[in-house]
Amino acid sequence: MNLKPKKSPAARQYYQSFYQGNRLRFVLALLLIILSFPQNLIGSWLLGEVIDVVAARDLEWLWRTLVFAIVFLAAVFVIDLAMYRTKSTFVHRALAQYKSLAFRNLSEKSISAFSRENTGRYISVLTNDVSSVEENYLKRTFLLVYYILLFFGALGMMFWYSPILAVATIVLALFPLAASLLLGKELAVREKAVSDKNEGFVAQLKDLLSGFSVIKSFKAEGEAQRMFDAANRDVEEGKRRRFWWECLLTAVSQSLCSEALQFGIFFLGAFLAIRGDITAGTVLIFVNLCNFVIMPINIIPQYLASRKAAQALIEKLAQVTEENTGRSGEAILPVLNEAISLDHVTFGYEPDKPVLQDISLRLEPGKKYAIVGGSGSGKSTLLNLLMGAYDGYGGSISIDGRELREVATDSLYDLMSLIGQNVFLFDDTIRRNITMFREFPDGQVNEAVKRSGLSELLSRRGENYRCGENGVGLSGGERQRVSIARCLLRGAPVLLLDEATASLDNQTAFAVTDAILHLDGLTRVVVTHRLDEALMSQYDEIIVMRNGKIQERGSFGQLMEQKGIFYSLCTLAA
Repeated sequence: MNLKPKKSPAARQYYQSFYQGNRLRFVLALLLIILSFPQNLIGSWLLGEVIDVVAARDLEWLWRTLVFAIVFLAAVFVIDLAMYRTKSTFVHRALAQYKSLAFRNLSEKSISAFSRENTGRYISVLTNDVSSVEENYLKRTFLLVYYILLFFGALGMMFWYSPILAVATIVLALFPLAASLLLGKELAVREKAVSDKNEGFVAQLKDLLSGFSVIKSFKAEGEAQRMFDAANRDVEEGKRRRFWWECLLTAVSQSLCSEALQFGIFFLGAFLAIRGDITAGTVLIFVNLCNFVIMPINIIPQYLASRKAAQALIEKLAQVTEENTGRSGEAILPVLNEAISLDHVTFGYEPDKPVLQDISLRLEPGKKYAIVGGSGSGKSTLLNLLMGAYDGYGGSISIDGRELREVATDSLYDLMSLIGQNVFLFDDTIRRNITMFREFPDGQVNEAVKRSGLSELLSRRGENYRCGENGVGLSGGERQRVSIARCLLRGAPVLLLDEATASLDNQTAFAVTDAILHLDGLTRVVVTHRLDEALMSQYDEIIVMRNGKIQERGSFGQLMEQKGIFYSLCTLAA
């Protein structure tokens, strides 16, 4: 019987993660299982011995048997204790490494690639699916070995005592074996269906919880309840179908076929005992050994089916973490010496539907650029292209003459930082949110705090103040300042801001934007809809976009003199 899983290239590393630094525990657990499985066979022999002792009325034989039984039980306890401890240590280390690898591979995705995916999918594969992998793949690997050894050990012992009864056992055992094999295939299909339904349920639950405030504001509790109930019913129906099939398999293979096997062997054994071919103790041994033939026949096909389903879940994890991984390419230094140049860049999310058309720009180091325009003009898409989100653009984007497509994603993130409208903060201290859990000298942290305008907050609350879930303990402006401090501490020379102050009040938005514009040594590209003259006049160049094209560009004074699109936008804003 082949227990070795079929591995796709993407999944191979996940199978290897189970055994990395853990192989000795696995081998030791298998050796202890080999020592453990004969205990059931010896137990059956002891029962037969007791019956024969009673029939022979031999007290000395009885006392020898009792002493052997006591020593045997003590040895069984020690071996089982060692086996369970070793198995437990192996399984839980294997799972920890498996999940750690999954998260490491997940973290290699680009920001934009991850944002296009359903995070509920990852939550499902790292919770529900991991539980199935633990139970059906890791733990049942040991159980499969145990039951295979038990099956062949029981058959060998049967042939030792009575070849006739042993052959009869094999013939009668074909019925539960056929039932298990036929029904076991469907079990794997239903296990996979449960995984898929769990994924949908987790995604639905995540959406409903994330949109809680919207649901309450629009009094849509009833509709949300119906959506939850539909997803809940769907996943529970999948579980019910799987559980029903497990019960059917158990009923057919154990309750029906197994009982027939035991009774058949019992009556045939009784017939042979009456004829004097075997003893009464041997009949009892055979009846007991039947359990160790029937049990593997019933269990092994189920375990193989569930193991196959677990392998499908491992393949699924490998697939979802492999999709949209970060681009490989040449590493560059985190320094902008000449410029970021866009030369006749065209891009669309769908064929023949361009979002950006013939964009040519030169963003020079240390300068401040504002990108303005109406909704849908392509401003955010332009920033996403600069962050390496998409390779399928026409024209050229280069960094100091190096084509963006050829630059490694990690290097690009060292060069640029992106601050969006929604700043995420962890439920941790302000300092750890600024440092992103890494160690920095106090001087560097204090400088980032000062330049981002966080000094007053820290003097009031202290750097060990906990921000709360997603920064609920801080105001919108304070959260944005924390995000700025993060970028400053990283030292990325290019700062991209995509409507970073859109959700802030005017006074806070002005203060945050003014702080950003007064940062020295950074190239700043700011997408904004706030057209305050005091801010706009600080930019070296303002780029006005409309329908995916650059319509105007220049300083604040130049654009106001032209009285074109930018002038109209400022007039409307006023």
